[in-house]
Amino acid sequence: MKGRRPSLNSRSIWINNKASEQYRFHDEHPFHPIRLQLTENLLQASHSLDDAQITSAFSLIEAERVIREIHRADYIDAVTALSSTSPNQTAIRLAEKYGLQTDGDTPFFPGMHKAALSVTAGSLAAADAVMSGRSEHALNLAGGLHHAFPDRASGFCVYNDAAAAISYIRQKYHARVLYIDTDVHHGDGVQWFFYTDPDVFTLSIHETGKFLFPGTGFHHERGEASGYGACLNLSMEPYTEDESWLECFQEAVDHAGRSFKPDIIVTQHGCDAHAFDPLAHIHCSMKIYREMPRIIHDAAVRHSQGKWVALGGGGYDHWRVVPRAWSLLWLEMSGHPLLAQIDSLPHGGLLPPQWPAFQLADAPSQLPQTWLDDTSTWIPMPRRAEISAKNKAMLEIALQHIG
Repeated sequence: MKGRRPSLNSRSIWINNKASEQYRFHDEHPFHPIRLQLTENLLQASHSLDDAQITSAFSLIEAERVIREIHRADYIDAVTALSSTSPNQTAIRLAEKYGLQTDGDTPFFPGMHKAALSVTAGSLAAADAVMSGRSEHALNLAGGLHHAFPDRASGFCVYNDAAAAISYIRQKYHARVLYIDTDVHHGDGVQWFFYTDPDVFTLSIHETGKFLFPGTGFHHERGEASGYGACLNLSMEPYTEDESWLECFQEAVDHAGRSFKPDIIVTQHGCDAHAFDPLAHIHCSMKIYREMPRIIHDAAVRHSQGKWVALGGGGYDHWRVVPRAWSLLWLEMSGHPLLAQIDSLPHGGLLPPQWPAFQLADAPSQLPQTWLDDTSTWIPMPRRAEISAKNKAMLEIALQHIG
């Protein structure tokens, strides 16, 4: 897929993520770039991604400059040393200190530093395209590494490209940023980066940390010092379904947009709250991945003059969930006419028969045939009313400090 500068004032741009596909721990690791390839393949099969919409990432030099402003120098040095094909023993001994041990979630791998910079370069390009006015919306699906901390890797994330993009926006454009995280795992890294900053509002909807990594993201986490009140966490009960998830999300986004009045919205679109995802316990369908981008898009129109930067994130059912969810995100961002069909036909209508264009050994024997799920075939969750009531009570408490 080529990368070039789109025409001036293009409505939406797609960041070329080919270089970011080198961000690959090993073949058995759940955070695998096959997700990006399958999504691009589905969009191409749907005739909904045009070369004219694709642009290149920033240079790695600029990405490293920004990364060095938000991550500690000793951590970057450790990442660089462990990126060698044969790291020295000193670097290997320090790997655990920096969250990069081989038996952990985020093992080091050859070329890691360059690959992580490539992810960041894409997110910076997306941020600059929107803030400069070259585009209303920009999507870097390779991004969304929201768990990385200034001094260590965490949860499959080496460098925090989301925090880098927000920091770049703040420094270059002095804009107020509303960050919305829809990953089923709390967006902890981004939250802590900006926990005392009154000009960055972080909103995360996720499964409660009582049962899921990273164990944070509760309603009492509201920011500190001058940043108090600029942090909102929706800690959802296990086995939450579509209606309760979307009700909480809609109300939270409405409150945050009205009270914070952002100049731009930056979003992370992990799609692991789906019932098929193997790493969490939420029981939502593809419906939330159609509706959440619509809610965010509406908020951008109402509160940030349409300015919207979107990043990828988690999602570990590589074949059945991620390609559809991320394609729906792009269709919403780009205003593609295919959405009218998806919204009007049963289960969104059929996926292109030529998708996927390739098969691998780990592909499931049966892939979805429609854009949305036929949930009438799903076994209803027990305790549905109790779960929804707990989520509503949590939301009321979480919103108490929001104007």
